[in-house]
Amino acid sequence: MEQRDLQQDFEDQYNDVVSRLQSKHFFQSDWDIASFAVFFIFIGMVILLVILVLIRCCCCCCCDDERPQRRKIGIENMALEP
Repeated sequence: MEQRDLQQDFEDQYNDVVSRLQSKHFFQSDWDIASFAVFFIFIGMVILLVILVLIRCCCCCCCDDERPQRRKIGIENMALEP
């Protein structure tokens, strides 16, 4: 009997999705729209950060041979010398 209930739940959900697609009314309320937008903004930010990390890793791997020499900026304090 539990298998029948599970199958009936899936059919109900499938019919609900199909009816929404046919009526072109995907969301029931404004909260659905807001949660959809927040979810995709979150996913977009995660993808953007992953892309930035990959770019940073690729640039570091390619440019390791030519590291710029760091030079001192400012004046040297001779009072600290022994």
